[in-house]
Amino acid sequence: MKIRSVQLSDAKAIASIYKHYVLHTPISFEIEAVSEAEMRSRISHIAARWPFLVCEDELGQLVGYCYAHEWKERKAYAQTLELTIYMKPDCCGKQLGASLMNQLIAECKEKGFSVLIACITAENKQSCSFFESLGFKRVSYFEKVGYKFDRYWDVVDYQLTLK
Repeated sequence: MKIRSVQLSDAKAIASIYKHYVLHTPISFEIEAVSEAEMRSRISHIAARWPFLVCEDELGQLVGYCYAHEWKERKAYAQTLELTIYMKPDCCGKQLGASLMNQLIAECKEKGFSVLIACITAENKQSCSFFESLGFKRVSYFEKVGYKFDRYWDVVDYQLTLK
């Protein structure tokens, strides 16, 4: 396994991983798949300001990615970031995500950020357990704030304080 900074050339693989979650799960609240061009634009915007990492398997295939991004746009929130992670479904539960996320957390800490937030669909117990195992604490519960697949979904926020 190799963890490295994202490159624009990763956009196609990242869009492919993300597409599964958008079209088949309530893990992402986007409704339509993101094109390679749109993903390239997102990568460019995010990686210019915050850490954005990818994970490759031993064959050099991209199997997951994670990044930090703005949590809220007001200046007072500048030291707080939201984290996002997606792995190929067949790579979940193999500790690759933990290695990837631990490196992202370390980079955020090194860059002087103070708080990290993970926003998770409440019924996604695997992600809740994942972030708890990394030391995050649940700090909020929002009822019926996302609508996808003809139903409402609850959302929880997890927080890790770095300073």
